[in-house]
Amino acid sequence: MTSEQSQMKLVYTVNEVAEVLRIGRNLAYEMVRTGDIPSIRMGKRILVPGDGLKEMLGGVPVQAH
Repeated sequence: MTSEQSQMKLVYTVNEVAEVLRIGRNLAYEMVRTGDIPSIRMGKRILVPGDGLKEMLGGVPVQAH
């Protein structure tokens, strides 16, 4: 496992994605709703796959805070 893989989470919450992208929480939820941010639903939770987020950002590694 590379150091990049060990730092990247498998899934992020929408709030975490908002922090990573430095956008507001409401905008992050809107982007999830429109499909601009890839997401999966697990019950009531909305999760963003780490790989999908990385792909959305053009392959740039995502750093968890």
